[in-house]
Amino acid sequence: MEQSVVPAGKGKAVHLTRGAHLKCINTHGTQVIDMWAFDSADEEDRMSMHHTHSCVQRLVPLVGESFYTYSRRPILTIVEDHSPGLHDSTYPACDKYRYQRDGVRDYHRSCGDNLVEALAELGVAAPRFTPQPFNLWMNCPVREDGTIDFLPPVTKAGDYMILRAEMDCIVAMSACPYDLDAIPVNAGGVLRDVHIEVF
Repeated sequence: MEQSVVPAGKGKAVHLTRGAHLKCINTHGTQVIDMWAFDSADEEDRMSMHHTHSCVQRLVPLVGESFYTYSRRPILTIVEDHSPGLHDSTYPACDKYRYQRDGVRDYHRSCGDNLVEALAELGVAAPRFTPQPFNLWMNCPVREDGTIDFLPPVTKAGDYMILRAEMDCIVAMSACPYDLDAIPVNAGGVLRDVHIEVF
């Protein structure tokens, strides 16, 4: 088993071989993780929330269901979800454009930056624009009128999800650095480390 940390407000990427498991632990119970997955043999074919919606016919796969790539192949399967099960697949990762819209004039670290840095550590070039992530523990319910809310995470310290790789892939994660008062992405705006295990 390989244990590692996704530092508060920063990113981490790992190689997974087919059949390997990734355990993501919300160590403090309040930190959102943005996650991406890329086919190791073809990094242009990556995990797609839109294609996943089409394949599983729901916004977030349930335990035993998979996330799919642009070529509609399963890439990650949810094996266990020891959390309230509230995750998001609708909102894009924060990036410099998001912070500009929120009135930030100076540099602010973003999930987009974290993706670039995490992939660079593995010698992989990131796409020009940040792909749509799977947002673990991000609490964004869709209302009856079709609008999407932003609420604090409801996870507890130690809640976790286990995913299985369905192909050799690269999984990148960002401990989301959004700490502005505009929306409660991470409860209270306090950024925390999260822990991961590969086995």
